Amino acid sequence: MISAFTGQQIRDAEQPLLDAGEGAVLMQRAAYGLAQAVVLEVKTRRKLAGASVTVLAGKGNNGGDGLFAAALLARRGMRTTAVLAAAEVHPEALAAFAAAGGRTFYLEPGNAEELAVLCAGDDVIIDALLGTGARGGLRGPSAELVASLQELRPRLVVACDLPSGLDANTGEVHWPVLEADVTVTFGGVKAGLMTDPGEGCAGRVHVVEIGIEGSLESQQPELRRLTSQDVGAVLPHPGRRAHKYSRGVLGVVAGSVRFAGAAVLGVHAAALAGAGMVRYAGPQTVGQLVLAQTPEALWEPDEPGRVQAWLLGSGVDGEEQLQRAKDAAAAALAADVPVVVDAGALSLLPDRCPPHWILTPHAGELATLLDSLPSTGEVAVTRDDVESRPLHFVRQAAEQTGATVLLKGATTLVASPSGVVFSQSEGTAWMATAGSGDVLGGVLGALLAQCAETIKDDDGAYAGLGLDVADRWAALAAVAASVHGRAGSAASAELAGGPITASAIMAAVPRVLGSLNAECDPSRP
Repeated sequence: MISAFTGQQIRDAEQPLLDAGEGAVLMQRAAYGLAQAVVLEVKTRRKLAGASVTVLAGKGNNGGDGLFAAALLARRGMRTTAVLAAAEVHPEALAAFAAAGGRTFYLEPGNAEELAVLCAGDDVIIDALLGTGARGGLRGPSAELVASLQELRPRLVVACDLPSGLDANTGEVHWPVLEADVTVTFGGVKAGLMTDPGEGCAGRVHVVEIGIEGSLESQQPELRRLTSQDVGAVLPHPGRRAHKYSRGVLGVVAGSVRFAGAAVLGVHAAALAGAGMVRYAGPQTVGQLVLAQTPEALWEPDEPGRVQAWLLGSGVDGEEQLQRAKDAAAAALAADVPVVVDAGALSLLPDRCPPHWILTPHAGELATLLDSLPSTGEVAVTRDDVESRPLHFVRQAAEQTGATVLLKGATTLVASPSGVVFSQSEGTAWMATAGSGDVLGGVLGALLAQCAETIKDDDGAYAGLGLDVADRWAALAAVAASVHGRAGSAASAELAGGPITASAIMAAVPRVLGSLNAECDPSRP
């Protein structure tokens, strides 16, 4: 797993190391890693000698990292410029930069736009204005400079540790922010680089080890991200004597006469994701469409047989289908069966959910859910609020409901009631299409049904992630989000990166599962 730490954790881990000598060593390591990353990026575009770089330097250690890196780049033959955003910057770094032949400009009231135009044509801009210790965003001439540069769209922006104005702890963005193509971060990935809107401003993230990594290992990370190896290691794989019931039976109450496609997509996605059997409960006309797409499914409009998990809510509309969802939710709660709760069923939650109930709202649905909870407060939560601070609100929803909460988005966040959060971002923007969430629900439901009886085992695959039992449901939901995102990216790649439908995402799921299984264990058939 990739672990992301808060900026506060990174700073706390540095404190025992930062006497005068060791602090300088850490800065030199950071500067060297930053310079090397810039060299690699430039070489993919042009020759290094004669290329131009501007560093935007603030007054703290972040500015010192940038200036030392620019000095190293000058010695590699690059033409270097520094725009100093403060009267006092790191003195040793500035001296090294001047000795390497760099030219210097001071940012002052009235010259921000002029300097932006001067710098925008360079091959690289290094953003080293604010570091993890900063609170709030850029102000005054610095804000004006960055806003102008963002409009001018520089060729390549490399952020030093994190884009200035991005909150290292939460991913909240204080505009203006110069959106980076690459972020070179030090010691460990900051939580704000793995959750939106911050992740959307960070570009590709490159981690430079500077010697504090050992102190971070004993600390609880803010966010976790499953790698392909992690996902492959926990995916269910049937044994030789498996049968349809041992493979997991999923009950589905989804769709309606108006939204029949939600049922068709959810049921078929679950079948493709490996469920041994899918039992569908819904109107006859919808059941006929479901069976036409997935003849392996069972249509059971009254009382479905035994299931290992439920998928409730996608496209549910009308009193009859809503009542089916209510009955299934009550039966699941009584039998202690895991449930995926989506869309129309989010209004059917009990006063307190168990952690194996996995809610799958988008930002608007999460805002509505939070407003319906008695302990949220008098101030209404809006969709904009959730999109600005998704990490905060997904945690709040999990804590208040007791459920595991999967917040859908460009970066999907999954929060356990304990506060453990997973962040997955393998998808493509083309996945923002009707029915994509229904496919995710089917994949998640299938995995839940297959793992419901083994996920708690001390010697099972999920135990290998080092998580408490109650937090493993969040890991399972993160696995589903990863598979879903990878399927969308694979489907789009087949069309040269073009647009896709939910059906195309669904069709790619078995291929993605096979690839992940093979990557984790090539000996698997």
